[in-house]
Amino acid sequence: MGWFDTLTTGVRNAYQHEIIDADKQPQLFMLVSFLVTFATVRFVTHAIRAGRYKRVFRNVSAGGTHFHHLVPGILLLLVSGYLGIGLAPDYHREPHAILFGIGAALTLDEFALWLHLKDVYWAREGRQSVDAVIVMATILGLGLLGASFWLDLARVIGDAAGM
Repeated sequence: MGWFDTLTTGVRNAYQHEIIDADKQPQLFMLVSFLVTFATVRFVTHAIRAGRYKRVFRNVSAGGTHFHHLVPGILLLLVSGYLGIGLAPDYHREPHAILFGIGAALTLDEFALWLHLKDVYWAREGRQSVDAVIVMATILGLGLLGASFWLDLARVIGDAAGM
């Protein structure tokens, strides 16, 4: 078996053992949806600011009020929290985890707005939103994977490299 086969088999086994068997797939879905949403939101906001893709991306306003993306984020957090608590414990948790991840990303991307109570997205203080997202992603990643996953993965990579 070649190094690539050894690597993919090892990663597949680590995923099965550390994610599926440990019942952490909802956490993985939450982390992935969080990161994908954050990256997408940043792309869209930069495109709006630069005036690109005007037919597709634009600010949302109604009656002169600009709706920040933390508004649907908060709504998704509320809905996913309610569903996560209100449904039977044996219900599939992955859809709620995805909703929560999306809502958390939309909300934390505007963390600086909560903190300063003014729109500082493009100002120096706006960096605090990125910092909040990094902290949340780190917490989700550590909670999801834990030390044993990283140790298993290092062992698999070492085996594949012949170490």
